[in-house]
Amino acid sequence: MTLKLGAKPAVVHPGQPRLDRLRMMARVAPPVLIRDHIQPQAKMFANGSIGDCTSAGLANSIRAVSALNGFTTDVIDADAIKFYEHSTGYVDGDPATDQGGVETDVLAYAAASGYALQTQTLYPIWGTIDPQNLNSIRVAAASLGPVYLGVQLAIADQANVGAVWDTDTPASDGDPTPGSWGGHCLLAGFSYYGTSDTDIVLLTTWGTQQRATWRWVRSRIMEAHGLLWPQLATPKPSFLSVGDLDSIRADNAAFLSGVRTS
Repeated sequence: MTLKLGAKPAVVHPGQPRLDRLRMMARVAPPVLIRDHIQPQAKMFANGSIGDCTSAGLANSIRAVSALNGFTTDVIDADAIKFYEHSTGYVDGDPATDQGGVETDVLAYAAASGYALQTQTLYPIWGTIDPQNLNSIRVAAASLGPVYLGVQLAIADQANVGAVWDTDTPASDGDPTPGSWGGHCLLAGFSYYGTSDTDIVLLTTWGTQQRATWRWVRSRIMEAHGLLWPQLATPKPSFLSVGDLDSIRADNAAFLSGVRTS
């Protein structure tokens, strides 16, 4: 199977929304988050043929949050490709324009213009998380649904697609240097089975759930963002206080205003 990447280096914009300062992020994350009884409804969304992982990540977030709320939202490959075109400048069928995307730019575009499906357009609100604060990533995963990550994959990770991504790969697996394969966008935390370095967290990518250790996440991560889909609700809305939700909305509105006028 061909697997494409497509996340450009992380870019931090002045005033971009952040989740770190919210009261909910001061919690200690649940020691486990097991949702094995729920299927995340992940799909490839053309990420085997083009580098649209930034779009596929949002499509799979829509699917996962819908599943956590007990229903299905139809997203098809054409939706993901069209969003990739609009958010990055890709021209369908022109490989020269298949250059991937900057996650924060893609999120800003989605928040402003929406993620268009066949029957509706969904508008996320989002906030950045300190990528080295794994507790915050777990809190966001438990509260909002899987977290939108940018990671630097290593050549050695190719040998363990479908197995477990970890940092103790043998030399025969290839270069273990983060980034030697390239940048990729995926989701983290549909489920996790502990919080120690060697415990497993599920990553949603390429239409499936890839297992990884938390120490692997720490070694590869370059950015992390929590997503809310107000039109879909959230897995556990009670986690969000009214004040937290109002703060996230205000931060998104302020950032979009600045983006539009800059």
